[in-house]
Amino acid sequence: MSIEVIAPGLLSSFQDLGRRGFQHLGVPLNGVMDERAHRIANWLVGNRSGLATLEITLLGPTLRFGVPMCIALSGADLSATLNGGTMPLNQAVRVVAGDILSFGESKRGIRAYLAVRGGYALELVMGSTSTNIRAGFGGLGGKALRKDTTIPLKRASGHELPVAGILPAFATGIVQEFDAPLRVIAGREQDKFTPESISAFGADIYQISPQSDRMGYRLKGTPLSRIRAVDMLSEAVSAGTVQVPPDGQPIILMADCQTSGGYPRIAHVAWVDLPRLAQFAPGRQLRFEWIALAEAQRLAVAQARVFRAMEHGAP
Repeated sequence: MSIEVIAPGLLSSFQDLGRRGFQHLGVPLNGVMDERAHRIANWLVGNRSGLATLEITLLGPTLRFGVPMCIALSGADLSATLNGGTMPLNQAVRVVAGDILSFGESKRGIRAYLAVRGGYALELVMGSTSTNIRAGFGGLGGKALRKDTTIPLKRASGHELPVAGILPAFATGIVQEFDAPLRVIAGREQDKFTPESISAFGADIYQISPQSDRMGYRLKGTPLSRIRAVDMLSEAVSAGTVQVPPDGQPIILMADCQTSGGYPRIAHVAWVDLPRLAQFAPGRQLRFEWIALAEAQRLAVAQARVFRAMEHGAP
């Protein structure tokens, strides 16, 4: 009951919905960057949404399956192949012992999620199997995939698989076009910035810096200016928080972000747009659009209802 890692890829790690309840102790949430793709992959093979998927970044691994199993791949199109033939996205696929899953170039997005029916046999650390690479715990020994290792598997339950090709339908406005502006709400310190900076943030183009990772996306663009320099105490932050350090270049915090920060928070990316942001590669340009808190909440509730309906009856 295992999968052999023939080649590890660029950065592949096991992630679930996060290590919740320990942020007050300084433990990051971790978890998947693209929650929608993670949930869909698990749903397709009949898993609970809380089970880990393998988050595959940009350059995927080469894996050999040791036993027959059901798998599903969702998220980015990384030119996946199964025994040299096309491996479809968003579809449950049955594999047999000896089958090999490989990846090629990125055609759209940078993060794909691989689910196996029954889940991966990983040790819980503080209630989660998510990998915290910086701290060295969770996942498979606290590290990204390595060559010539094996991934242990759980035994699959008897839960029925969804009908092939039938994917959940999200309400209009939740899943937007890849190039659409990222919707943001006002941050706690928005009023500390000049009106010109607030306007520029919602209108100008920014570029994701190469110095970006699962902890945060550093942006390059119009510098944002504060009305006056004010020292801040560190306060709580989370994935989606947009901080502005002294150089005026925004940083969007992501899944592996710290639990508190001392830079002013000009904005927060709407929850429904974090999965799309997770698929943006360094060098990509992006724009922001200011929306009201009530609208962000409405979209979040609508998406949560889809998740609940999609996963109803899962074990």
